[in-house]
Amino acid sequence: MTATPPPPRTLVLGANGFLGRWLVLELLTRAEPVAAAVRDARRATDLRHWLREHGADTAPLTTVTADLTRPGLGLTPDDDARLTEVRDVHNLAARYDFGLTRAQAEPPNVLGALHALRWSATRPRLRRLVHLSGYRVGRDPDPRYPLDATTTADLYTRLGAYEASKRLGDAAVRVTAPRLGVPLTTVNPSSVIGHSRTGEAGQYLGLAQLVRQLHRGRLPLLPGNRRTFLPVVTVDHLARFLAAVPTHDRAPAAAHTVLDPATPVLPDLISLLATHLGVRPPRGRIPVPVVRRLPRALTGADPETLTFLSEDRYDTSSADHLSAAAGITHPPVIPALRHWSTRLVRDAFGDH
Repeated sequence: MTATPPPPRTLVLGANGFLGRWLVLELLTRAEPVAAAVRDARRATDLRHWLREHGADTAPLTTVTADLTRPGLGLTPDDDARLTEVRDVHNLAARYDFGLTRAQAEPPNVLGALHALRWSATRPRLRRLVHLSGYRVGRDPDPRYPLDATTTADLYTRLGAYEASKRLGDAAVRVTAPRLGVPLTTVNPSSVIGHSRTGEAGQYLGLAQLVRQLHRGRLPLLPGNRRTFLPVVTVDHLARFLAAVPTHDRAPAAAHTVLDPATPVLPDLISLLATHLGVRPPRGRIPVPVVRRLPRALTGADPETLTFLSEDRYDTSSADHLSAAAGITHPPVIPALRHWSTRLVRDAFGDH
């Protein structure tokens, strides 16, 4: 007979995603009773298999079927009752892809964020909602939501559906959480790479696309300039950070930008990986505004990805303070980048 797991104290939404499974693994390693929200029974089976492969004891794990695009997370009454003791909610669920339409991005990334927030407000023992926001998102000190229809449509047109929906989702939870009395932390990670020791990734968008072009000899010119900075964070560091947030954040609202400041500037990063992979580095650089005007068939770059290439630097002081309090440090970034690129090649960049 299978033992009944203890009542979960943490709910992870998007638990079978790239980041979600690493967070569930981290929490189980800490012997935390966890509920993993997945879309169907097959994904629950896949998640348990992956966790066991990575050495986790899944006895304290509860799985529930959820749909963030529906009020109440689409939970059955029985599953909702199983989550009565939940005190921490991590919303890592989102649709991450480029080239989406608004109709594809808005339900999970905006409405889903609000559904997770409103459901969290119903938990009698709620300690904190942790909302995984987007890179270069959440920097507005006075967010507004909802926006009028014209402004919203312009945002989707200008930024693309993914980034626009992440910005709106971030604003929506930051505006609504105080009204509902929900303690909220938003976490804004930079480009997430694979595990610092194994390189295991499982996600092949963003920077991984540049590495793919590099490895396949399709990156003759690198978008950006000498100062372009595309910082990274390893998935294991981010999982440890997320797990520590509810214990260490006490203010009603908090926000953290999580990245490794030791990340080389983009030209140096790409040169480093070219040497490691034994391929020719780009012959030069091309300004991002020029790339925007060129046909995608020529550049191989999705226009939405270009918004992430900038010279900006980011204030990580709040994340650094929390990490120090939790005893968390970034693993060495150069070896992590090498491990990750090796694993990307071994995994054929997810093409199989």
